[in-house]
Amino acid sequence: MTKEIKNNDPYKLAGVDIEAGNSLVDKIKADVGATQGSNVLGNIGGFAGLFKLDGSIKNPTLVACTDGVGTKVALAQENNKLESIGQDLVAMCVNDLVTCGAKPLFFLDYFAASRLDVNHAALIIKSIANACKDSRCALLGGETAEMPGHYVGNNFDLAGFSVGIVNEQKIIDGTAITAGDYLIGIESSGPHSNGYSLIRKIISESNAPIDEINKIIDLVLKPTHLYPNLIENLMNNLEINGMAHITGGGITENIPRIVPDNLCVNINKDSWEMPEVFKWLQSQGNISDSDMLRIFNCGIGMVLIMNDSAKDQVIENIKHQGYAAYHIGVIKEKDSVTPLNYI
Repeated sequence: MTKEIKNNDPYKLAGVDIEAGNSLVDKIKADVGATQGSNVLGNIGGFAGLFKLDGSIKNPTLVACTDGVGTKVALAQENNKLESIGQDLVAMCVNDLVTCGAKPLFFLDYFAASRLDVNHAALIIKSIANACKDSRCALLGGETAEMPGHYVGNNFDLAGFSVGIVNEQKIIDGTAITAGDYLIGIESSGPHSNGYSLIRKIISESNAPIDEINKIIDLVLKPTHLYPNLIENLMNNLEINGMAHITGGGITENIPRIVPDNLCVNINKDSWEMPEVFKWLQSQGNISDSDMLRIFNCGIGMVLIMNDSAKDQVIENIKHQGYAAYHIGVIKEKDSVTPLNYI
């Protein structure tokens, strides 16, 4: 395309730069390709991604989920810390997948902005690709959209979609949970990707010294832990009756989602220490204990529900893989209308 045509491109004058989109594809090809194995057919740039099932899973059942990272995107952009936001996006999807006992197969992303900054977009997609590699799933494709007039200034948003696979006879859906089962809480890296509208409000209204606030910003922008490899390793040796990914709704609302109606959960709040970042948010925001547990993960990113035969061994196994873990509660016969109690 000649310079004269570029300068008179009506679509570019309307705010959409096709050449920038093509430049981005060239920049990300190597990162995307590094996530793809022999199951992926075709190349980046096609109309659809193709993934061939290899027959390694008996009674194959596909599992799908979609998510975003909420206003953590805004905080990352405001502080020019975009290098790990892609991991947050992947984690929010694949961490949901594994709660069913599924293995992630592939991931697709959606990146929408008022104006495409090729370098920023490439940095984010590189983070997405690295997280896909760490989760052993392919980055199969995605969509990049410039939407001038819809997004304001340099704002952008991210969404993701992931598909996994599980043997139908090995689906983990909570129906195997019984009274006496115990709960193992696995550490989070921080707030992960939930509660950020409140986090941003607390930070903006805080009178704390700037150095203290900058430290908190670094802590709340830590990338969300990726749990798939850890969970897969545990499932190879242990029977897990239920799993809960602690996201929006915190501990209070997420664990009951997988517990049968005739049972309830007793959580010992003293079984783990809430990390300092959450203590700061609670103090600065004047938030009650009950609201903290309903909004944030409070240091517990994933919960496993298992029978009581080997909890100490499980905790040591998790620690050996680099994560802190705690025996945080027990399943009881329901004796009230409350599905979860703190003791």
